[in-house]
Amino acid sequence: MTLDSYLPVLLFILVGVGVGVAPQVLGFLLGPNRPDDKKNSPYECGFEAFEDARMKFDVRYYLVAILFILFDLEIAFLFPWAIALKEIGAVGFWAMMIFLAILVVGFVYEWKKGALDWE
Repeated sequence: MTLDSYLPVLLFILVGVGVGVAPQVLGFLLGPNRPDDKKNSPYECGFEAFEDARMKFDVRYYLVAILFILFDLEIAFLFPWAIALKEIGAVGFWAMMIFLAILVVGFVYEWKKGALDWE
């Protein structure tokens, strides 16, 4: 394997970095810069902060974040699996069904424990 086979990967990385960085640089260079007292003042949800910034958060925020990551990864695994389903056959199909069943069991467990209920 030669270095020529890595050229598409390098181009992909360069284009990705360019798409991410170029708009920020253009916005910084061409955007207006007119700060005033209201623009520079701290705010949270439209009102002045009145509590300590190091206050404790409810654990449900973290549970919802973990669930989001979990199901985001599930979708990331489902796309390549769906594309390669013909090649992997029944073994691959049932392996994914076991994977999905484990995820569903975890989701139902959290639901039954009330981790998703907001008071």
